[in-house]
Amino acid sequence: MATKKPATDSRIADNKKAAFNYFIEERFEAGMVLEGWEIKSLREGKVQLTDGYVVIRNGELFIIGCQINPLNTASSHVNPDSVRTKKLLLHKEEIKRLIGKVEQKGYTLVPLNLHWKNGRVKCEIGLAKGKAEHDKRDTIKDREGKREVERAMKSRHR
Repeated sequence: MATKKPATDSRIADNKKAAFNYFIEERFEAGMVLEGWEIKSLREGKVQLTDGYVVIRNGELFIIGCQINPLNTASSHVNPDSVRTKKLLLHKEEIKRLIGKVEQKGYTLVPLNLHWKNGRVKCEIGLAKGKAEHDKRDTIKDREGKREVERAMKSRHR
């Protein structure tokens, strides 16, 4: 029986809240240490990134709150934990640079998306600064303005 391979470089999940809540200053692509049942669930798209965040412990990066829901067909000898802390893989130099930036005031690391790259799961993380409430309102105003322009353009073409 042939196994269905995921399309190369395809998105699994996006964290849409990240762009709303943070100014993303830099992006990094990190590998993930996952278990077999998690890979199967990711192929089915059973993942949620919105509550996830990245922490640095002992010079290593970990993603917390990234929920991968197990499939009903998971084997009986595996005890899946949907909110397990997962290790992220980056080069030491990148991790050292991130540690220096995160220790500065206001910076944090947020997961932006999960995607396939050459048959492996990658997590794009962003070095981000939190938005103030008025910045979020500006974002909403800009989005609504763009929608109104699109609607006007659509109605004009009819």
